Amino acid sequence: MTDHQAVRRCRELLWVRGRSVAWVAPLLLLAGITAVDLNTTERFRIVSWIVLVPGIAAAICGVWTTAVFAVLSVLDYVAVDNAWPQQYQAGLPDFILVAFAGLLAILACVVRRNGERRMLHMRDIAETTVRTVLRPLPQGWAGLEHAAVYLAADSQARVGGDFYDIQPGLYGTRVLVGDVQGKGLGAVETAAALLGTFREAGYHERDLATVADRLETRMIRHRGHTVALGRDDGDRFATAVLLGFPPGAPDVVEVVNFGHEPPLAVGPTGVRPLPPGGGLPLGMADLGTATGPPPTLTVTLAADETLLITTDGVTEARNRNGAFYSLPDAAARAPAPDPTRLVAYIRDGVLHHSHGHLSDDTTIFAVRRTPPP
Repeated sequence: MTDHQAVRRCRELLWVRGRSVAWVAPLLLLAGITAVDLNTTERFRIVSWIVLVPGIAAAICGVWTTAVFAVLSVLDYVAVDNAWPQQYQAGLPDFILVAFAGLLAILACVVRRNGERRMLHMRDIAETTVRTVLRPLPQGWAGLEHAAVYLAADSQARVGGDFYDIQPGLYGTRVLVGDVQGKGLGAVETAAALLGTFREAGYHERDLATVADRLETRMIRHRGHTVALGRDDGDRFATAVLLGFPPGAPDVVEVVNFGHEPPLAVGPTGVRPLPPGGGLPLGMADLGTATGPPPTLTVTLAADETLLITTDGVTEARNRNGAFYSLPDAAARAPAPDPTRLVAYIRDGVLHHSHGHLSDDTTIFAVRRTPPP
């Protein structure tokens, strides 16, 4: 569980019908200590335990509530201690301890609340970054049914180098799903650069091969720019799958594979992988013997088949015994090839298999043409 999830879960437990009940715990503790101290013998005096009350309040309550409990603790200590004969009173040393503990509790609460505000602010920044890079896609966008889940391995940043998008254009609808090598803001920046090029080229270019070539050129240019800035991005690359859904051909999809795992065609009759294509990752074209972008493959799809594309976070997910998650077997067991159900089923399976510990950013993307009415 991430820090943000823990904070949110704690807040849910401390609210009932829209009202905070966090003050109940320190109040019960204060009442309990008072009752026990007044109803036991002088050999079992626990009034000094009141120092715990403002500490508990500091952990779960607001600053003003913590201050109130700090004052109540001091007043309660004085009243309870004076109720005993003088020879059994704890006296001034414990009074100073209770008062000092109250001041420390208030200070700790201020630090905690400031930390929570910073955490929530960082979460908002991360979510804004995700929405900017991975823009929301309307349902039925460009004649495609689609569903996607993105899980960042960096639980603090909540954003990584996986990317996907759907771009309708003059010559059909194009889809891009990929994974930038590495993590951190450098990977996010590279993903944003590739998506920007895809959104323009995917709209204007007639041939899918030209879109692929533009992506390779953009990767090289972006890498050169970051190297000129003195950053160690000279070896960064990205694997990706570029799909084209040409108009007038409802049973055909064009595929360009940049060193990515081949998509799976999932249908009622089973699961089959698409041809790998043999292309190199984006940014590594100069290492191959062939010139130009990877070949464009034309694949026939049934009307009830869904294309499933995932990144390394799925195929590299391991259980406690070190066994990898088997995506084809899981896809074959999926209840339906509907994109939304398929993505949810694979997501739940990966999280259950890995016990929620993902070693890499994880994207699960499913798409198919909208069935005719």
